[in-house]
Amino acid sequence: MAAPLLTLRDITLTFGGGPLLHGAELMVHEGERICLVGRNGSGKSTLLKVAADILQADGGERVVQGGVTIRYLPQEPDLSGFPTTLAYVEAGLGPGDDVYRARRLLEDLGLHGDEDPKTLSGGEIRRAALARVLAPEPDVLLLDEPTNHLDLPAIEWLEAELKTMRSALVLISHDRRFLENLSRATVWLDRGETRRMDRGFKDFEAWRDDLLEQEEKDRHKLDRKIAMELDWLRYGVTARRKRNQRRLADLGALREKRRTERRVQGEVKMSLTEGEQSGKLVIEAKGVSKAWDRPIVVDFSIRIARGDRIGVIGANGAGKTTLLGLLTGRLQPDSGTIKIGAGVEMVTLDQKREALDPNATLKATLTGGSGDNVSVGGEMRHVMGYMKDFLFSPEQANTPVSVLSGGERGRLMLARALARTANLMVLDEPTNDLDLETLDLLEEMLGDHPGTVIVVSHDRDFLDRVCSSVLMSEGEGRWVEYAGGYSDMVAQRGAGVAARRVEKAEAQPKPAKAAPAAEEAPKKRRLSFKEKHALETLPGKIEAMQKDLAKLHDLLADPGLYARDPARFAKVSKAVDDTQTALAAAEDEWLALEMLKEEIEG
Repeated sequence: MAAPLLTLRDITLTFGGGPLLHGAELMVHEGERICLVGRNGSGKSTLLKVAADILQADGGERVVQGGVTIRYLPQEPDLSGFPTTLAYVEAGLGPGDDVYRARRLLEDLGLHGDEDPKTLSGGEIRRAALARVLAPEPDVLLLDEPTNHLDLPAIEWLEAELKTMRSALVLISHDRRFLENLSRATVWLDRGETRRMDRGFKDFEAWRDDLLEQEEKDRHKLDRKIAMELDWLRYGVTARRKRNQRRLADLGALREKRRTERRVQGEVKMSLTEGEQSGKLVIEAKGVSKAWDRPIVVDFSIRIARGDRIGVIGANGAGKTTLLGLLTGRLQPDSGTIKIGAGVEMVTLDQKREALDPNATLKATLTGGSGDNVSVGGEMRHVMGYMKDFLFSPEQANTPVSVLSGGERGRLMLARALARTANLMVLDEPTNDLDLETLDLLEEMLGDHPGTVIVVSHDRDFLDRVCSSVLMSEGEGRWVEYAGGYSDMVAQRGAGVAARRVEKAEAQPKPAKAAPAAEEAPKKRRLSFKEKHALETLPGKIEAMQKDLAKLHDLLADPGLYARDPARFAKVSKAVDDTQTALAAAEDEWLALEMLKEEIEG
């Protein structure tokens, strides 16, 4: 194999207390696609800065082949000092680089090039920074959370662009789908050390679990050996003999190894504090419309029942947060009605973490500023124990919120939100800055939650794992519900968010032709995904209920059943009534759908 373009060898770095990096290594060969994974605070961004020669390590070496170009995308790009976005992007070009490619990338990312960096949103800053590092087509691209603040069209565009580039990639991201689609090798940074697997992120979790299982077995063997040596020390040592003195020294070394061994960091412990069960109907919207400078929601209706998990997706600016505000009653519609059901207890998670006081301490944020206890679902828990559930150390209790990392602020928001009783969780971009293990636990928690969940997210994998249906922005204020998660939505529409946006852009120059199509669209009724699914599955369900009903009738045909077991007779009789009712409803539904299908096809 050819020599690597970039090599980090035996990198050590210490901040404050213990070492953050301890013998970490990274080798990047030509055209490689590497994802760098690890928990928040494990040092991933620090290692990438060392690779980019922005940060100097305490020890180890960094080797770059002669003539190799490297570009680095930081988590928080700085555009200060540049008059326009185009000037910022062009400043990243080297001799001979194509200036027209810089302009093309800016346009592809939705920017014109004449924007004032002082007026840009977080998403626009990220797009400009991406154009700057992609334009030179470097030999090595180091990307730290490139999908942060991007909407789905931009994420899918970035995936496609990176796939066509010949640059070697090192990616840090919390977006599983993004990593799975792009990575071909995985470097795991854990307790200051790196381990490499020459397969993509898709195989990472199984590989990691195998390593941790073997590590636990080795730790158990070490514990047993120490116990045996202690037994010998108590009953068999003769300190005058040299061999026994050596054995005693070996025991000391074993103890030191056990004492200094860096163990796996604890896991986040999440549990949702469920409120009283809400009514079956949680939210009902009828004919709702809302406009600001343009239509955001037009003639929108939906019924959200207890237990539904609704995802809200669309491009930035589509109105996702506005729709969320309407559904939760924070915003009033211009027309139509919103009804929130009986017994609904709502907890919201803010997208921008704006609800956190930057000057408050971590402890005060959880306790409300008084005492040492936090109310978790009406029960009092000591704040230190609750902090540990979310991977905060006792030393961080008096740390101001302003100095917490993005991931730590995300965990703090979750800790505060999950302490409240709720049967309706409203989450606006909950996956921002969370590490993969915390994401796993959040997904499991939401999956086990018996209440209702409404979530806005650009994370395709998260939507697939959590949602039972998604609300998709189709443009011009139209919102359509699709059964299943993001992948199901793409299968039903035949295109993702990015493809839909391009299609609309192509249609814009011909408004005269587009308008009649829009007027005719409501007349062209089609079976929804749920209706098609019901048509396919109802016959099987009806047949199964008919068989169950026949068995129940056979039991009731026994003349001695009532005399022998009155309670069983009553139970079977009730089962007959319930099954007959369900069977009649299923047959009526199937008949109505068949008639609708014939009408559409006719």
